[in-house]
Amino acid sequence: MNRLRILVVDDDSQIHRFLGPALKAAGYEAMRAETGHQGLAEIALRAPDAVVLDLGLPDLDGQDVLRKARAFYEGPIIILSARDQEIEKIEALDAGADDYVEKPFRVGELLARLRVVMRRRLRQAEAPPAVVHAGDLTIDIPRRLVTRAGEPVHLSPKEYELLVKLAEADGKVLSHKDLLVSLWGPAHADDMQYLRVFIGQLRQKIEVDPSAPRLILTQPGFGYRFMTDEVSRTSGA
Repeated sequence: MNRLRILVVDDDSQIHRFLGPALKAAGYEAMRAETGHQGLAEIALRAPDAVVLDLGLPDLDGQDVLRKARAFYEGPIIILSARDQEIEKIEALDAGADDYVEKPFRVGELLARLRVVMRRRLRQAEAPPAVVHAGDLTIDIPRRLVTRAGEPVHLSPKEYELLVKLAEADGKVLSHKDLLVSLWGPAHADDMQYLRVFIGQLRQKIEVDPSAPRLILTQPGFGYRFMTDEVSRTSGA
């Protein structure tokens, strides 16, 4: 059985020294690049199954590498960086990164994030799910039925559209703009209050404790994420 190939683009030899063996132990084939140009060449020539990309590269800024890679590569990209400014995370997610892990990091956390983004990409390539489960919440898409602990949850049409949009993203953070445009159209791309109101209403109806949400989480300054760690998907009857 062929191993999935993970390309690590980082100029820090210590990162490769401990991350390479960890990836191999987890069943992956570890690929290595130490510059932005080398990373782009590896992505183009060898088409890795996922990329772990540092932002602080010696020849190109990692954000530029991300944007260039997204012009021809559709696989998962996890940003790995010591930069902790919120704007860096927002720019990376907006440019097409699947996730963002700050240095220093735990290998176990990075591997878990990697599994999540790779599962997400695999599912996106398949037919969309008919039924989504998240804890005691069930979203039956063909029947347009939402239940919590077996009891119907009454949602307005727009609340339902928003919930399905979040759930089908399979753990990926969706930006405010993406949600606003897809639900209300381009004219409402900046109407943040619309989104805040509907997110608040949804949390009141589907969260056990709306003041401490576990299903719909806020990514400050960027958007919202529906928690995939608590989601399993099955096909409809």
